[in-house]
Amino acid sequence: MKKEKQGYFGRFGGSYVPETLIPALNDLKTGFFTYVQSEAFQKDFTAYLKEYVGRPTPLTYARNLSEKLGLRLYLKREDLCHTGAHKINNAIGQVLLAKKMGKERIIAETGAGQHGVATATACALLDLKCRVYMGSDDVKRQTLNVYRMEMLGAEVVRIHHGSRTLKDAINEALRDWVTNVRTTHYVLGTVFGPHPYPSMVKEFVSVIGKEAIRQIRQKDGRLPDAVVACVGGGSNAMGIFYPFLKEDSVKLIGVEAGGLGIETGKHAARFAGGKIGVFQGAKSYVLQNDDGQIMDTHSVSAGLDYASVGPEHSFLREIGRVEYSYALDDEVLDAFFLLSKEEGIIPALESSHALAYVVKHARNMRNKTILVNLSGRGDKDVIHVKDIMDNNEQDS
Repeated sequence: MKKEKQGYFGRFGGSYVPETLIPALNDLKTGFFTYVQSEAFQKDFTAYLKEYVGRPTPLTYARNLSEKLGLRLYLKREDLCHTGAHKINNAIGQVLLAKKMGKERIIAETGAGQHGVATATACALLDLKCRVYMGSDDVKRQTLNVYRMEMLGAEVVRIHHGSRTLKDAINEALRDWVTNVRTTHYVLGTVFGPHPYPSMVKEFVSVIGKEAIRQIRQKDGRLPDAVVACVGGGSNAMGIFYPFLKEDSVKLIGVEAGGLGIETGKHAARFAGGKIGVFQGAKSYVLQNDDGQIMDTHSVSAGLDYASVGPEHSFLREIGRVEYSYALDDEVLDAFFLLSKEEGIIPALESSHALAYVVKHARNMRNKTILVNLSGRGDKDVIHVKDIMDNNEQDS
């Protein structure tokens, strides 16, 4: 924990930021490591998770799909959280922390929109001003979530330059924070960025895995053979993986966005197609060219469409504790429809990456108990998926 407090996981992590942000990060480190250990903060945070977010979320046995695949599949139902995804756990934690630290204003970035909705929700609850940055391409993909954020009182700032996706939204949020650092807290949405963000976000989302361990033991009398989660920045995966790390019998599998295939260059699989670099405040695996320029990414899911990955994920891959793979867009869409039809649960496209991995590798998992973190619900993706399917029909 001492090394983690310094901001590193092995050789990954750190705080690569402008000098103007160092005081704010130091204040945030002091505030986080002080408050997170206080009984009063934990009491408030736990109460909000129970009474507002709706925790604990259920662990659902997917009976029909299990029989179809020849394994035992459990779903950790983060889609049933208030706002429809795991993001609300981190948002409540960070906004509550910011309020206790005396901040007046909250900024955030979002790709799939769920983190933006969660942050806007937490700000409405705790009476703080909120601004959310979002790439214009993601705005088109996630119009419903944009409207939800605005309904909740947030100002949504659309970014029309660069790749017009999550990378550019984070850049704009960082610029805002540099300018308004005294009054503003930046609610980073994943286990990425400069220290202490990776550790802080992990702390707030690790409730997922803590609950899952208790629930699977109650339901199955044992731990699962494998836990599978999608990986963008990596918050939902770290949330469920972290409490399982010490359980050596449990295989942990993270699934990135393979997009149209690694060979096409149109993907967001950092471990399959990237290399170690520094990006947006942290050292980790990054999709970059030989000159160190950040490459454009692609994914059917806006929430995984990002050029880097949380530094602790890079560390866990390096030491071999977590296996990382990827799923292609077509496989993801198939899994999206499969769970919907077999179980009556429409998953987020992000979560569908984890499901796609299980479907693809089911033959090697026969009679095994598999736990998938269903990180969000698919309401936000339905129109986007319909557009894709309509275009495919026209092309054929």
